[in-house]
Amino acid sequence: MVYEREGNSWSAYVPDLPGCVAAGDSRKEVSTLIREAIEFHIEGMRKEGLPVPDPRADAEHISVAA
Repeated sequence: MVYEREGNSWSAYVPDLPGCVAAGDSRKEVSTLIREAIEFHIEGMRKEGLPVPDPRADAEHISVAA
């Protein structure tokens, strides 16, 4: 999942599950909400007979001189 901070709020999304997002007032809150969203999203896919995709996204933090 990817976390983003904008002002005083946080959001998260899952690149491998398009449409799976969460937003809240803190990173801790968003962490809880996105985990619930992932479970709900996958459960819905299974109920609809859709394949659950294998993870394929990867991320890395790097530092650059500004």
